[in-house]
Amino acid sequence: MDKKTLVIGASTKEERYSNMAIRRLVKFGHTVEAIGLRSGTVAGINVSTEKEPFEDIDTVTLYLNPKRQGEYYDYILSLNPERVIFNPGTENPEFFKILKQNNIESEIACTLVLLGTNQY
Repeated sequence: MDKKTLVIGASTKEERYSNMAIRRLVKFGHTVEAIGLRSGTVAGINVSTEKEPFEDIDTVTLYLNPKRQGEYYDYILSLNPERVIFNPGTENPEFFKILKQNNIESEIACTLVLLGTNQY
């Protein structure tokens, strides 16, 4: 089942986990949007540098350290996703609480592992 996913912290560098996640999401048939510090393309997906008003986002997967996440709180809430995945190193208790208050599921997990084990 296609779960439209927004990757925040996307990188065009192939060795980065966010890049690997975009490629794997596309391979598994998910619709992907991506936001990063630098624009570019990964697996045919445009990486935007702007907080675009994407619609119908099911999952946001974070590749930003907690210090950089604050500027995205309101933006992510405005998208009203079903869940936010905190990949290793992105865990953020403050944001967990905000998401819970807004009835958005938060999950501490690795997107690559979830995809690889059919738990995405």
